[in-house]
Amino acid sequence: MSVKIRMTRMGRRHRPFFRINAVESKTPRDGRILEKLGQYDPLEKDADKQVVINKERIEYWIGQGAVASDTCAEIFKKYGITCPQYEEKQQRRARARVIARKQGKPFTEAERNAIVKAAEAAKAQADAAAKAAAEKAKADAAAKAAEEKAKAEADAAAAKAAEEKANAAEAAEEKTEE
Repeated sequence: MSVKIRMTRMGRRHRPFFRINAVESKTPRDGRILEKLGQYDPLEKDADKQVVINKERIEYWIGQGAVASDTCAEIFKKYGITCPQYEEKQQRRARARVIARKQGKPFTEAERNAIVKAAEAAKAQADAAAKAAAEKAKADAAAKAAEEKAKAEADAAAAKAAEEKANAAEAAEEKTEE
């Protein structure tokens, strides 16, 4: 029989408190308990009343090989009770974090989200830069087309003026010949 030390939710809706119990590992969260070891009220404002534990019995069960849940182990740590399995888990996690950082991989969900967010921001910035470059190219092309059109109109106007001048000269020449 493997024993776990974990919490059972009690209280009413939106007003929870938890009992810290020693239970068989295969029983459900609110199932049969072996022994009540204390209680935890997260909504209690007074820190002394927030956690009430039977330190001797908790140490007894841990000595017998009971495994505390992570939440219970954190609470016990505040009161000077060590849980060897929890400490080993924390050490393994710290080593895994160091390895992940050396490899440049994200370790937590928050780090993954930050990387995704940074990639999206970089993509948005690249898209904005590409859009700005396309707009600038389009504006340059429009300006060049307008410049060419103006030049063509000026050339056409100059050619028309030269033609009119030539026609006027011919007309004047015809008048002088008459």
